[in-house]
Amino acid sequence: MVEAIIHEFQHPVVFKEYDFDLGNFYSPGRRQYDANSIIKEVSNKILPDSFKKIGLFRVDLFIPILTYIFGQAILNGNTGIVSIYRLRNELYGLKKSKTVESERLKKVVIHEIGHMFGLIHCSNPICVMRSSTYVEDIDQKSENLCPKCKAEIRLI
Repeated sequence: MVEAIIHEFQHPVVFKEYDFDLGNFYSPGRRQYDANSIIKEVSNKILPDSFKKIGLFRVDLFIPILTYIFGQAILNGNTGIVSIYRLRNELYGLKKSKTVESERLKKVVIHEIGHMFGLIHCSNPICVMRSSTYVEDIDQKSENLCPKCKAEIRLI
């Protein structure tokens, strides 16, 4: 995944691990975690002055207007979050596959970093910036930015 991120955005990648108590972000009524609150916490408390950062989680994320999300980022900001929870095959009654899970995670992380660089959703069906409502949408797109999205990032 690191190589793919460096390839798309031409910036170094550093991994740091943090203990993060998600208890305050749990919504018992939905049995999910509030992504809006988590992203604010990550933005304010974890390396607040970093260039770009992504929090990786294993919990089911939601925002009030959607049933669930794979990830979220602050457009033109420095913070994003992604969860592996809905990227797992076994959630859909399929055989566990670390390879599929890793590919999906890579695409969602690159997608969210794209938002942090100011990219909005793309209409190109194979561009990583294409919106993904279902896990199958993630599977159908590539891990790469299309030429139009790459050009937009270079203008920033």
